[in-house]
Amino acid sequence: MAVEQTEEGTLAPGEAQAEGGLPQMNVETFASQIFWLVVTFTFLMIVLSRFAMPNIRGAMERRQNRIETDLGSAEELRRQAAESLEAYESSLASARGRALALADENRKKVIGEIEAQKSEAEARGQAAMAAAERRIEEARQNAVAHVRKTAAGAAVDVVERLIGERVTEADAENAIEARS
Repeated sequence: MAVEQTEEGTLAPGEAQAEGGLPQMNVETFASQIFWLVVTFTFLMIVLSRFAMPNIRGAMERRQNRIETDLGSAEELRRQAAESLEAYESSLASARGRALALADENRKKVIGEIEAQKSEAEARGQAAMAAAERRIEEARQNAVAHVRKTAAGAAVDVVERLIGERVTEADAENAIEARS
């Protein structure tokens, strides 16, 4: 390392001449640097407060207003959604009630119709049974009368062959009646 020689004497390595060093580190100019720093900062603050800050403040107020409006709208929409949900649930419960009432009414109606048809069918069956019994009784009486007539005719023929006498059919019928 070379040691520099100056008029004042020898400088140690690393020491710089005051004229060649950083000016802001010069102790002799600190007061003027601070003065200009304050003047510049004050000017900057005045310019910012007159021009930039109102714009920033206005933007912040607009944003705050928009946020409050959006929150109000969101709250209103939430309230409307809750009302819609309540109305939907009410409608659903009402519809279920009506459906159950209709199903019950239809069930009762069908049961009534079934009972009516059952009663009607039973009445028709009873009437058919009574008619059949009448027909059977008539057929039985006709058969009994026919059998008696046939028996009387057969009795007349049997008596005539056995004893050789002719018996009238009326006598044969009276004899059959007496035995029955």
